[in-house]
Amino acid sequence: MKNTLGDLNMHLFAQLERLSDEELKGEKLIEEIDRSKAVTKIATQIVANAALVLEARKLVDNRMNADLNLPKMLEG
Repeated sequence: MKNTLGDLNMHLFAQLERLSDEELKGEKLIEEIDRSKAVTKIATQIVANAALVLEARKLVDNRMNADLNLPKMLEG
C-alpha cells in the first residue's frame, strides 16, 4: 500500500462531499457522521506522524550543517 498525504487529502474531501449530501438522512446520516469521525481520527494520526517525520528530518539535516546557529539560550 503506497498512499500519500495527497491521497489522504482526496479522501478527506470525498468524505466532506458525502457529508454534504442533503439527501442523506436518518440512520444513513448517522452512519456517515460516525465514519467521518473515524476517518478524522486516523487522518489526525497520519498528519501527526508526517509532522514527526518532517521534524526528525530537519534535525538530521541541521546536524549535518556545520553553520547551524544555536538559540541564544544555548550559546556559550
